[in-house]
Amino acid sequence: MVTVRTVITKQEQKAFLNFPLDLYSGNPYYIPPLYSDERKMFRKDYVYNASCDSVFFLAYKDGKPVGRIQGIIQKDANAKNKEKRCRFTRFDAIDDLEVSRALFQAVEAWARAQGMDTLVGPLNYSDLEREGMLVEGFEEPSTFEQTYNFPYYKAHVEQLGFRKEIDWTCSRLYGPESEEALQELDQVVQFIFRRYKLHFGTAKSGKELLKKYAQGIFDLVDKSYEGLYGTVPFTPGMRQLVLDNFGLVLSPRYAAMILDENERPVCFGLSIPSLNRALQGTRGHLTPRTLLRILQCLRKPDVIDLCLVGVDPEYLNRGVSGALSLAIMRMLRDNASLQWADTNLNLEDNYAIQNQWRRFRRVECKRYRAYVKSL
Repeated sequence: MVTVRTVITKQEQKAFLNFPLDLYSGNPYYIPPLYSDERKMFRKDYVYNASCDSVFFLAYKDGKPVGRIQGIIQKDANAKNKEKRCRFTRFDAIDDLEVSRALFQAVEAWARAQGMDTLVGPLNYSDLEREGMLVEGFEEPSTFEQTYNFPYYKAHVEQLGFRKEIDWTCSRLYGPESEEALQELDQVVQFIFRRYKLHFGTAKSGKELLKKYAQGIFDLVDKSYEGLYGTVPFTPGMRQLVLDNFGLVLSPRYAAMILDENERPVCFGLSIPSLNRALQGTRGHLTPRTLLRILQCLRKPDVIDLCLVGVDPEYLNRGVSGALSLAIMRMLRDNASLQWADTNLNLEDNYAIQNQWRRFRRVECKRYRAYVKSL
């Protein structure tokens, strides 16, 4: 018999955090989140508590945890879109449909009690966190920014009445088709820069880059992401969260800032060295050994993960994004250790970003999905 309990005690919180680590133990494709970051969800001063209500459930069978799920009411997103939606996230379960059914029944009942009429997900507090359910690419390693799940998750949620709402695609970028193509793009970008009085921004360190451009980046993210699926406006707390998360791992070597004549960002791309080699096979704890492996990844990365990309809508049809493509191509060319750049999740209907990668030798390797169900 399956029983579901609301997570309340410290012991239950620990079981909630540890369940996927046990479920995916030994799986070569699973990259755990940082345990310390996940644990913050249970703090009273968590940055999203001001804009979200949430609940956590654990499923038990024969006295052992066999599944988990979180429900989130993102009040800012609902107000922005005039909706009554509850998000589900952190759904993990053994391959037992009754376990999944019990977990979703619990979060659906909670959502209805809060006046919601729709359940959607996997979506997190915001699109700064992991989102989507993997539906293609199960033999590809996830990145630090992506979740991983077994193929049966898709079968379970579809049998429980969920339907596709939207997909994200993930691609590997291997550089330009040829050196000639790179030179041709370089000439195009020079022409665009002259025409619109643009230039690349510079910085000596990640700290200096954020000090000079962080405010412009946040303003540009709010403007360029405003109409995209699942996004919410940046709050001061969210901005600080980004600074905290990126501050230690961001380097100008793997960032591109395109500025106008007033030093205002009109296009940017932020990437970080892949941490897969450091975190694979761990439980997300920052042990001395893991910290050493992270430092090795930062010093000599084999892959870079594209984390944030934004283009001012005013410049969207002026070819400015070509400068971002050029910068990424140069990163791949000038750093001998780099094998490719991982785009992470791109909405399938975000044609601007999908077209952004057409200049590259590109392999679409994974697909994630958001599901929806009326309550």
